[in-house]
Amino acid sequence: MELMDALRHAIQDWVIPELDKLHLENAEIRTTLGLTNKRLDDIQQQLIDQSRRIDETNKRIDKVHDDLLARIDETNKRLDRLYEVIVRRDEHVGLEHWVRELDRKIDSLERRLAA
Repeated sequence: MELMDALRHAIQDWVIPELDKLHLENAEIRTTLGLTNKRLDDIQQQLIDQSRRIDETNKRIDKVHDDLLARIDETNKRLDRLYEVIVRRDEHVGLEHWVRELDRKIDSLERRLAA
């Protein structure tokens, strides 16, 4: 029996400290895993927040884009109107020149007839 007791004590002296070490390492791994999971949750929350902010920024960009398109369209309309006014003014100047020329010719004809 003494041999069995001695063998039992030897195994307990060797195995129990190893089991205690394993339990301690297991507890450390669980703690590390818990911290890692917490960090991953924090990162996921940050990504969700960034995604939301990106969506809001995209909406603002779309709004600015639509506003710019409307302003460009309005500017194009104003430029078209300005072109029409300039062309009419140019035509007006040409017509004015033509009318003066006709007035001179009429005056010349009237002078010849009066003479």
